[in-house]
Amino acid sequence: MTLDDLSRKVLAYADARDIGDEPSTTDVPGLKVSRRIQATELVPVLYEPIFCLVLEGAKQARQGSRIIDFPRGHSVVVGIDLPTDARVVEASPERPYVALALKLDMGLIRELSAEPGFAGGAGGEVAAISVAEADDAIIAAMGRLFALMDKPAALPVLHPLLIREIHYWLLCANHGSLLRALTQAGSNASRIADAIVIIRSNFERPLVVADLASAVGMSVSAFHLQFKAVTGTTPLQYQKRLRLIEAKRLMQSERQSVSSAAFSVGYESPTQFSREYVRMFGLPPARHARVPARAHASNYEDPRWM
Repeated sequence: MTLDDLSRKVLAYADARDIGDEPSTTDVPGLKVSRRIQATELVPVLYEPIFCLVLEGAKQARQGSRIIDFPRGHSVVVGIDLPTDARVVEASPERPYVALALKLDMGLIRELSAEPGFAGGAGGEVAAISVAEADDAIIAAMGRLFALMDKPAALPVLHPLLIREIHYWLLCANHGSLLRALTQAGSNASRIADAIVIIRSNFERPLVVADLASAVGMSVSAFHLQFKAVTGTTPLQYQKRLRLIEAKRLMQSERQSVSSAAFSVGYESPTQFSREYVRMFGLPPARHARVPARAHASNYEDPRWM
C-alpha cells in the first residue's frame, strides 16, 4: 500500500464519521485518526510515547528552542511523556491535515531492541522527539493495521503481530537510535526516562532536583544537562508544565474549580497558579473552568495524541 492509498482510505474513514478537531479512537486498539480542516495556534500539549504517521498536511512542535516539523509522508516518534507546544500548520477543508497515531509499547521496544540485530546502544545525545521520512515498510504495516477495522474476525489474531512488526520497523528506521537509547539500561537517555517516571508519579509534590538526580545515579550537573538535551527544558519547568496541563484537564473534564485544581496539582497559592497559568495558556484559568473542553476545540489537543 502506498502513502497515497492509505491517505485516501483514512480520509474517507474520517469523512464518513465526521471526525472533528479531536483525535478519534478506532476499533483497532491503540490506533487513532486525526483530521483538522484548518491550521491551529501553538498550544501546550502533553504527549505520551506515540508513533504518528502524517498522511496529509503538516504539523509542528516546539521542544525548548528546537522547532520540529512533521510534513506529509513523515513518521514521528515521541519516546517519553513530553509536555510541549504543538500546532497544525497546513490544513484546509479541501486538503485537511490527516494522521494516524499509535500508542507505543516501550516494553515491546525494550524486548525487540535486545535482539542481536539491534545490539549496542545509541551514541551521543538524543531528543525525545524524532522525525524521519516514513519508509515503505512502515507505511505498508500501518495500512494493514488500519485495514483490520474491516476484518473484526482477524483482529485478535493479526493485531499483536502487526503491532510487533511496526515496532520492529521503527527500530530499523532513523527513530531506532532514540528508542534504543531510551530503553538501554544505564544510558543517559534511559536514566532521564526513569526520572520522568518519578516526576510523573509525584508531580504534585515539591521537586528536589538533587534527590531526583541521585535516584537515577547521576550528578546534579550531568542530570541537568542530559534532562534538557532530552526534553528541551529543565526538571522544574517540566514539572510546572505537567501541573498546569493537568490542572486544565481537571477544570475542563472534571469541572473542578480554579482553587481546587490548583491545590490538586501541588500549588499552595492560587494567585501564583493563576499567574503561571496565564503565562502558559494565554488565558486566566477561570475561562477554562467555566467552559467544557470541547467548547475550546479550536485550541484544544488531546494531550496524548498527535
